[in-house]
Amino acid sequence: MANPSRVVILAEDNRQQQLVFRYLRRIGLETHAMRFVLPSSGSGEQWVREQFPVEVIAYRRRSARTETKLIAVIDADQFTHPERLAHLDQKLRENGVELIRMDVEQVARLIPRRNIETWILCLNAVEVNEDSDYKGIRNDWTDLIRPAAHRLYDWTRPNTRVPNSCVPSLQHAVAELLLLDFSTG
Repeated sequence: MANPSRVVILAEDNRQQQLVFRYLRRIGLETHAMRFVLPSSGSGEQWVREQFPVEVIAYRRRSARTETKLIAVIDADQFTHPERLAHLDQKLRENGVELIRMDVEQVARLIPRRNIETWILCLNAVEVNEDSDYKGIRNDWTDLIRPAAHRLYDWTRPNTRVPNSCVPSLQHAVAELLLLDFSTG
């Protein structure tokens, strides 16, 4: 299968966008093949939940014609990974949209708990837990994103064993990313 003609990334903020962008570039995806959908203001989490059904519908229309993928990134905040996943599914139901078919659809739902900063630290070999909010503890997030994306790439290679230090929500993300086919066959 060829590289997708379009990967749509639905994200709630710049750090999420940058981590996914760097990850996709590390895979070898060209910038022109990516489309980022970000909120202009307000609650990013709420915006992603509201926009998710719209992007799923668009993904399904486009994937009928050409190789397409959808990556949605939404912080779990105080919720668990399964609870936030249920929130996304509920939004699909409310909008009359069929739930994601993980066995056939190229859709990944990345849900960092509490927020993306937890993953950035974890991917940089910093010991973290998913109950703490790390957002305000550093001012070098931009410098940490590139090595985090490279580590995420390493962890999503076939037959790679993710270390025990990896937090559960990131383990889920690795599993979902592994379902996306980025081969250049």
